[in-house]
Amino acid sequence: MFVVPAIRLARPQDAAGIALMSRDHIETDLGWSWRRDRVLQAMADPSVNVAVLQIDQRLVSFGIMEYGEHHAHLALLAVLPSHRRRGVGARLVDWLQKPAQLAGLEKIRLELRADNPGALAFYLRLGFEATGRSAGYYGGVVDAIRMEKNLRVG
Repeated sequence: MFVVPAIRLARPQDAAGIALMSRDHIETDLGWSWRRDRVLQAMADPSVNVAVLQIDQRLVSFGIMEYGEHHAHLALLAVLPSHRRRGVGARLVDWLQKPAQLAGLEKIRLELRADNPGALAFYLRLGFEATGRSAGYYGGVVDAIRMEKNLRVG
């Protein structure tokens, strides 16, 4: 029997694991800015959802979405390499997108590393469009591709 893992809001005890995943799978070679305290700060912010997906009590994916007045910003999203291309990331983005849609926000914006073609293809499949590039966005070392997804139909 296959059990679909549930997505839930992160708890303080998840912060260290989220920080380590960010260090190891997002911030590689950039310095580590999303440490445990910063993740806890995001969790405490009422305009931010920090969501996790666990399988057998092991963190396999997380996302951090900030909700503003007109748009949402996907600050971070990571999926363990062993769980990529299984729909985990898409489910998590959809889960984080729902509050933005319910609030009537216009779009979701994000930045991703320009040296990550897999992430670019992932977001394009989810309906995001590239809107620009920021040279040296990540610590002056790696460019960012800016993307957004329109949430308004019509």
